[in-house]
Formats: sequence, structure tokens, C-alpha cells
Amino acid sequence: MTVLLATVLDGLALGAVYALVALGFVIVFKASGVLDFAHGSLLLLGGYLVAVLHGTLGFAGAAAVAVLATAAVAGAVDRLLLRRVAADPHAATVQTIVTIGVDIVLLTDLSRRLGGDLLGLGDPWRDTVRTLGPVSVAESRLAAVAVSAVVIGAVFALFRYSAWGLSLRAAAEDPEAAALQGIRTARVRTLAWCLAGALATVAAVFLAAFPAPGLDSGTGQIALKAFPAAIIGGLTSPPGALAGSLLIGLTEALAAGYQSELLVLGDGFADVAPYAVMILVLLVRPAGLLAVKGAARV
Repeated sequence: MTVLLATVLDGLALGAVYALVALGFVIVFKASGVLDFAHGSLLLLGGYLVAVLHGTLGFAGAAAVAVLATAAVAGAVDRLLLRRVAADPHAATVQTIVTIGVDIVLLTDLSRRLGGDLLGLGDPWRDTVRTLGPVSVAESRLAAVAVSAVVIGAVFALFRYSAWGLSLRAAAEDPEAAALQGIRTARVRTLAWCLAGALATVAAVFLAAFPAPGLDSGTGQIALKAFPAAIIGGLTSPPGALAGSLLIGLTEALAAGYQSELLVLGDGFADVAPYAVMILVLLVRPAGLLAVKGAARV
């Protein structure tokens, strides 16, 4: 029972971090219809900036600068690159392909800078472990749940109560009608990309924290595990991204924690478990668990 509780706590913490990444996928898709395959390299960029700046600025200062810088880079990708192909008849498809190119460029440069090194981010939790009843859990995991809950709550409040959130929802429903109502859809879209970049940086801090060994060139690939979470929940549903992320986090943690009992499924099944769950969910709910069904006039 103790092992199960510890595994579930790890899964919830992992799912909370995945939710930050999955929300980025969903926000960008709602705003622009683009699948952002550069999200993993943006996450790695944010983590790298924290790693190289925390010695000078301290952890909090480095994290703040990294969040702003990564948000600016994400916004620049939209404004300077994706906007140039907006007039193409298949703009969303072309822009998605462009994000693959951006990912390759960013990942190549960051991998060159990182080499084979493991970088610490100077986080205040270090390798501290807390005891909760019969369960021992890393303090960074508890911080991940707490910070993710606050950040996700703030994002949901932004969607619900801010003028930008209302504009985003209107533009997602009908871009042409939103533009006719005076909504500056280009600005809404760029701000969505900026927010996704900021969320990726927050996720990077916890993906590189203990019990992970640190930040390396492969950290950005972890973001790809959040992609099934966004698909499972529905690419147009922020609550679905949260639900899908918790499901993926629990699945991965349980598969890793009970790997010896799952040897029949192959060594390293935990790495493919998120994608197996995605396939199973899509067989039942092709649009995702919480995808909103649109009305069609015929």
C-alpha cells in the first residue's frame, strides 16, 4: 500500500507538470489551429536560461527572466515566421510544418551548448524529501503540485474573466466574426503563443528538479509525453488538457512503479504507456474526452 501511495503521488505531481505543457499545446491550437511541435525546444530553452542565469540572478530572478524571454521567443516565432504564411490556403498545415523546422533549429543549438552536461537549475528544493504519514516524497514533487495548481488556476481565471480570454474564445469559435466585432485576432494569437512559452518554462523547472538528475539535451523530449495528454483531453479543451495530463502522469508512474509485474509487455513499457493510453482513448472518443462538439448548419 505504501508503494502504491508513493507511486500515485509521483503520478499526480508528474501529471500536474504535464498539464502546464499540455495547456500550451491547447492554447496555441485554440488561437491559431497550429500544432506547436517547437514546444519541446521552447521548454528546453526556458530551462537552459534558468540554469545559466541562477548563479548571477538567483533562482527566482533567473526563473522570471527565463519566463519572459521564452514567452518573447514564442511570440516572435508566431509574429515573424508563422504570420508570413498566413495567407496560404493551407496555412495551419504549413505553419505546423514551420514549427518542426523551428524545433530542429532551437534543439540543435541548445544541444550544442549543453553537450553531454547535466545542468542544475539552482532550485530551492534540492534533494529534500518530506515524510507524509507512511510515504516519503521529494519536496520538489510537492512544490510541483502547488505551483502548477496556482498557475493553472490563474490561466483558467484568465480564460474566464479577462478580456483577452473572452477574445480568445470568440476567435476560436469564429475568427471572421470575431474580427468583424473589432477583436484584434493577430494580437490575441501572439499573446497565446507567449503564454504557452511561459508555461513551458515553468514546467522545465520541475522536469529538471530532483529526483531528475538535472537539465540535459533530452529534457525537451519529455514535453512530447504531454502531447498525448492534450490529444486525450481534446485539443480545444483546457479542462481536457488537465484531465488528460493527470491520466498520463498516473499511467506513467504506475507503469514505472510496477515495471517488474509488467515485464510481459516489454522492458521500458512506462515510456510508451502514455501513447498506448492515447490510442485506447481515441478508439472510444476520437475527439478526446472533453472535446466540445460544434454545431453544424446543413
